[in-house]
Amino acid sequence: MNSRRNFLQKASLGFAAAAGIPALGSAMNSLGKENAFEGGVSLPLGFAGYSFVKFDLDKSIAMMKRLAVENLSIKEFHLPLNSSQEKIDEVKKKLSDAGIKPYTVGVIYMRSKEAVDQAFAYAQKVGVSMIVGVPNPELLAYTEEKVKETNIRMAIHNHGPEDKLYPSPKDIYDRIKDMDARMGLCVDIGHTLRAGVLPEKVVVEYKDRVFDLHIKDVTAMAKDAKVAEVGRGAINFPAFVKALKKIKYSGVCSIEYEKDMSDPLVGMAESVGFFRGVLKA
Repeated sequence: MNSRRNFLQKASLGFAAAAGIPALGSAMNSLGKENAFEGGVSLPLGFAGYSFVKFDLDKSIAMMKRLAVENLSIKEFHLPLNSSQEKIDEVKKKLSDAGIKPYTVGVIYMRSKEAVDQAFAYAQKVGVSMIVGVPNPELLAYTEEKVKETNIRMAIHNHGPEDKLYPSPKDIYDRIKDMDARMGLCVDIGHTLRAGVLPEKVVVEYKDRVFDLHIKDVTAMAKDAKVAEVGRGAINFPAFVKALKKIKYSGVCSIEYEKDMSDPLVGMAESVGFFRGVLKA
């Protein structure tokens, strides 16, 4: 009972701090922008860029600063794939000035060798060491060649039971398990649950290939489940975080908020705060 009370208190504190309630301004500092497990394994938080699909870069940065989240997966609507180096440097400076790190790019869909080439060239120009992508299965061998050539990791994203390419992390893992160790997974935990698989089991089973995480919640383990604020759905977040601790996951946990996308700040704050609360509890 005491541990549950402690969890709820910390989760509530996390939400309040993330929401920017003035009376709890110091709470954000105590929660920290980066959480750590025992033994020094860190769990930085981030945002998947798709969360901001309805907003320009300046407004997206403002929301991230308000939520004290420092890592961003850049999407092409903020920085097109064919951007000049001058444009890329301009966007990177804007992010850097705001204290935000572009840690990866994507999700990028790759349906031809030319698209694979473009994605890796883009990642090199942006200066990131990982792409979150969806290369068609017939392009995986060519993608592996580019990984070896550039030393940029490929984190392949699963998109749920209606996806014909990679419904669940297993569909990705089975295709890449004998490939270069820099070919891995971006596990979208909401789509994973909708595909009938528990996220906490996936990260343990495929631990060496889990490079990135998209954190969201869904209402049920069902194909037609709806997205929800983190903590309001069916995902067992304490069990999931326990699994991350078990595998000593040290990548970014990127919130991908897909509910109320025209007016997302309150839901984002609740999601960030709840997840921070789980980490602390």
